[in-house]
Amino acid sequence: MKSVEPEVHLIARPQLDYGEVARYLADVGGQSWLERLDRGELDNELNDPQNLAEFAGRLCYRSWEPGLNPNVTRVRTDQDAYLTNILSSLHGSVLEHVSFSFVLHNVSRVLTHELIRHRPGVAVSQESLRFVRLTDLPFWFPEWAQEDPELMKRATEMLEKMEEFQLWMADHFGLDEEGVPFAVKKHRTSFMRRFAPEGVATGLVWTANVRTLRHTLEARTAPGAEEEIRLLFGKIGEVLKKEAPALFGDYEVTDGAWIPKWRKV
Repeated sequence: MKSVEPEVHLIARPQLDYGEVARYLADVGGQSWLERLDRGELDNELNDPQNLAEFAGRLCYRSWEPGLNPNVTRVRTDQDAYLTNILSSLHGSVLEHVSFSFVLHNVSRVLTHELIRHRPGVAVSQESLRFVRLTDLPFWFPEWAQEDPELMKRATEMLEKMEEFQLWMADHFGLDEEGVPFAVKKHRTSFMRRFAPEGVATGLVWTANVRTLRHTLEARTAPGAEEEIRLLFGKIGEVLKKEAPALFGDYEVTDGAWIPKWRKV
């Protein structure tokens, strides 16, 4: 048994093809939007997640510049102001184009059972214990549990016993003997996972769009949320605020709870 901590790794983010964007804008007369980008007025570091959200929003109203849509007589040229208006007007659909992919490492199956309740705008690929044989039982203990010596002693003893049983079963089934078909290994490993605790740490790739992330970030850091998932989404929130401050900068963090200024986007 080894003690672990939930970790967040951002492994993918949107990437715009500015050549294709330019071809489209040339067709509709919106070249000035990219000219602003060239002058550094959109984002000096070329923030593709924010640029994609703005691009999708402007396409809806053809608001690249005044005059392209007779109903639009002025346009916002400051990206922060533009995206704040998207959030405040609850125009959440344009945020669905912007997705981030995370590796969630050393999270328990308690947490993943909670996480799968958020399905719209999400893709999940989780480590399968039908195929992956357990040789140890990585486990997260909250701080209050670690401060209880008797609890930790008993919990550790129990986990070590379960770990020992996993190793015994592998030996008993002869899984490492030469010539054992993979189908047999899979069948036995599937049985063995039934004796792993729900708190055993696992990993998954979790992809979600910004609209879903905003809702989930609030819901899963709320005071009544399960403590491990609160810890995890606090870390996700910090990553997102750094990656796309115009899309996540309206949150205030109070006692670990991420509370947005603009809700239900």
